[in-house]
Amino acid sequence: MKRILVIGAAGMIGRKLVARLKKDGAGELLQQDVVPFEGGIVSDLSSPGEAEKLLAKRPELIFHLAAVVSGEAEADFEKGYRVNLDGTRYLFEAIRKANYKPKVVFTSSIAVFGAPFPDAIGDEFLNAPLTSYGTQKAISELLLSDYSRRGFFDGIGIRLPTICVRPGKPNKAASGFFSGILREPLAGQEAILPVADTVRHWFASPRAAVEFLIHASKLDTEKLGARRNLSMPGIAATIAEEIEALRRVAGEQAVRLIKRVPDPAIMRIVDGWPRNFDARRALELGFRPDPSFDDIIRYHIADEPSKS
Repeated sequence: MKRILVIGAAGMIGRKLVARLKKDGAGELLQQDVVPFEGGIVSDLSSPGEAEKLLAKRPELIFHLAAVVSGEAEADFEKGYRVNLDGTRYLFEAIRKANYKPKVVFTSSIAVFGAPFPDAIGDEFLNAPLTSYGTQKAISELLLSDYSRRGFFDGIGIRLPTICVRPGKPNKAASGFFSGILREPLAGQEAILPVADTVRHWFASPRAAVEFLIHASKLDTEKLGARRNLSMPGIAATIAEEIEALRRVAGEQAVRLIKRVPDPAIMRIVDGWPRNFDARRALELGFRPDPSFDDIIRYHIADEPSKS
């Protein structure tokens, strides 16, 4: 039976991925996170020696989802680099020293790209991040490519779009309002919109994110060649288009709960973010986006019925 290690298993995507793996009967699951959670290993990947412990059973497949999110990584420089970069390198080094070749699926981010942007960003576009979070992910992508090239593991990095609608309470991600202006009104609560309606961004649902991870874990990486990291397909939408989708799915009463409160700090961060992608490489490899933004909202209502 295949052993599968999920690092960052207590996070939103981690929980949904674990549920999917269990449903599929994928193998023996080892789950890790820095916070206590049922059925998992509690450890700090960024502490020396912890990665080696996680590899004691030599999992054949490793999903590395753990990260400090964008807003927190920007606010706490040392924590961002310790968790997002040091933790990743400790894991890669532990795999190298264990001298076996598992498959590693690493969640990167579209934050590895920085403005000015073309109309649609292809995989060949320059990685020039404008945030610490994006820089940490870009460095990790390079490490994944090099460790894979050297044969230490079989890696694939997938750059996730902004995940929307995120269930639960808001986190410290600067992108949190993209979900908040949908999630809170669906639950009958007021939501704060800190940026202009014209802001455009790249989105995928939690359902799509889990499908990306599952597909990446099964993909023949020979098809990737030396380019081990790729941008996932998604939906490009403006805030105005998000709101119109909310109106179509949930009605005018939900839209009225959105309160516009401009936040210059958030605006500055968002100005440096990608808006649209040419994800033909991922599409050719079998990755599939959500059908529409309306569907993204409907998925949230179906998957999180107590929260909407």
